[in-house]
Amino acid sequence: MKKIILTLAVALISTVTFAQDWALDKSHSNVGFSIVHLKISDVDGSFGKFDAKITSSKDDFSDAVIDFSAEVASITTGNERRDGHLKSDDFFSVEKFPTLTFKSTSVKKVSGNNYKITGNLTMKGVTKPLTLDAVFRGPIEGRGGKKVVGIKATGTLNRIDFGVGTSGPSVDDEVTLRISGEFSK
Repeated sequence: MKKIILTLAVALISTVTFAQDWALDKSHSNVGFSIVHLKISDVDGSFGKFDAKITSSKDDFSDAVIDFSAEVASITTGNERRDGHLKSDDFFSVEKFPTLTFKSTSVKKVSGNNYKITGNLTMKGVTKPLTLDAVFRGPIEGRGGKKVVGIKATGTLNRIDFGVGTSGPSVDDEVTLRISGEFSK
């Protein structure tokens, strides 16, 4: 009986020990988006305040859980008037919904360093599934002997599904996301 309990304890400790967190290096990361205006030009923007974490016990990240959040009030498009409108109740309602979040439900290797990250995006109080195409680079040895990995993820979502604005001729419904992150452990 003692042998069985000891074996189970070692197995549990091994599982906990191998799951490691990868912390985001914000100075080498960014979160951007693009939307078509008047059906002819792209308007780009970004979120200045965001955070992310990866928890994984496998070197190929196939068991990874990715948690991401952004402060919606940190949105910037290079135009203060437009940024103020995006923060209003017409779009993001930042007073009521200050944060958008994404939590992965699966990370699947497609080929080479190409992955599909599937998860749930919550924006303006609405949660919907979202799949991102991702490229994982590394890991390499960084400063201080830390392992470093880079992830570039892109995807498209329909903003109307999340109650962000209304559909109409001036701004497309589809938004393209571009997320680039450097993580270390």
